[in-house]
Amino acid sequence: MLDATYVSLSGSDRRPGDGPEEPAQAADRDHDLLDAYSRTVAGVAERVGPAVVRVETRSPAPEQRQGGVGSGVLLSPDGLLLTNSHVVQGQDRARITTSEGLSMEARVIGNDPPTDLALLHAISPGRLPTAHLGDSKSLRPGHLVVAIGNPLGLESTVTAGVVSALGRSLRSQSGRLIDDVIQTDAALNPGNSGGPLVSSAGEVVGINTAVIMGAQGICFAVASNTASFVLTELIRHGRVRRAYIGVAAQTAPIPRRLALAAGIEQGFGAVITGLEPNSPALAAGLLPDDIVVELDGQPIEGVDDLIRALDAERIGRSVPLSVLRRGKRRELQVVPLERSGA
Repeated sequence: MLDATYVSLSGSDRRPGDGPEEPAQAADRDHDLLDAYSRTVAGVAERVGPAVVRVETRSPAPEQRQGGVGSGVLLSPDGLLLTNSHVVQGQDRARITTSEGLSMEARVIGNDPPTDLALLHAISPGRLPTAHLGDSKSLRPGHLVVAIGNPLGLESTVTAGVVSALGRSLRSQSGRLIDDVIQTDAALNPGNSGGPLVSSAGEVVGINTAVIMGAQGICFAVASNTASFVLTELIRHGRVRRAYIGVAAQTAPIPRRLALAAGIEQGFGAVITGLEPNSPALAAGLLPDDIVVELDGQPIEGVDDLIRALDAERIGRSVPLSVLRRGKRRELQVVPLERSGA
């Protein structure tokens, strides 16, 4: 009888009971892993680094020399770039500098403080290097990510880490909650704001936005799916007109037994973590810990889906909302309002 219980280690077939791995074999395996890690990070830096720029704005007050300073990422060869809203500080002009030292003026096309994102257009005589917005929904905790920016004035700095958590909510400087935020331990410092968080495939999966001062390895980026939505709205309208129901939420898995009992196939939803007073959500009867799974016929598999579903078309009309509550599916009606300015 053939023994088919083989385990592949370091490229060789080893049987149970063959004894411990030789130190040289373990060292070779570790070297291969570290080498692959290094090649991945270096490849990401080479691919995306040229599209990362320094963004500076001047203070409107003559007596204040310092304006906003941060990073940005070019997304089109004709000069469209994303940065943080708090970097442009409400100004309509900025100066950007590329990794090769080319400096140019940029016009602020649109500013969206609720997501801490701003869209600029750099006035360039030629085509510029670009990065590509990826799908942040494909991320999982533990995935390798690379942050590129200009922290503390140190140009083209690269740091690497992992996705620590997904679907966080973060309060912006305007006081509003930014939903669908990525938590990472890739080191960020002042000046990284607005720079890209990049996947191992070289796609921008987030726009770096904040750190928790005094903490180590707790940094945040606005998810690229949210950034893509905001980018489209700013290009079309110069602002983001969005519906509002007044909840704080996080992306959360739906236990399989609950999904089966409720007759749904999706594995994730948007769990309600808080409700604002006098909000449409409160009037509709939503409760903390409800898991939103559908809005107006659209499946909701996370906070980013909920954000995109609350668009201008749903302002002021009653829309059906499906939630899981204590293991049972419940149908509610909510009337979203238009979210006021920052």
